[in-house]
Amino acid sequence: MTGHARVAADAAARGLDVEIFPRPAASSLAEAAALIGVDPSDIVKSLVVKRSDGTFLFALVPGGRSISWPKLRSLVGVNKLQMPPPDVALSATGYERGTITPLGSTTPWPVFVDSTIPGRRVALGAGEHGFSMFVEADALIAALAATVADISVLE
Repeated sequence: MTGHARVAADAAARGLDVEIFPRPAASSLAEAAALIGVDPSDIVKSLVVKRSDGTFLFALVPGGRSISWPKLRSLVGVNKLQMPPPDVALSATGYERGTITPLGSTTPWPVFVDSTIPGRRVALGAGEHGFSMFVEADALIAALAATVADISVLE
């Protein structure tokens, strides 16, 4: 099953309405936003983060912002978090970097969503290069039983 088909199947199983669409490659956040007709902050990065015990979590952060490691460590209650190498991220999620999303992940890791995301329609990677999806952030948060908190800083 393709990556975007896994995303669609998981979304359907959760009763979550997503719009998956093909998109051209972009070399920057601004270019990606222009290509799909949204503000850069409406593109949400799904980042897989490794804990020191070998488990993972997803951190969803809007474009123009990055993970605040102190905030995320405090929220999760750990002293160390890190971005795993690409091969480890692939093993943890079933998705390559740049396509990662909690939907359809091979393991349902906990999801943490930045507090600037709720209340909007956002674009995310859809599990496969060349595809993105639109989804209502509040519906996504509910479908994933995600924790919403201040986990980012301006880039």
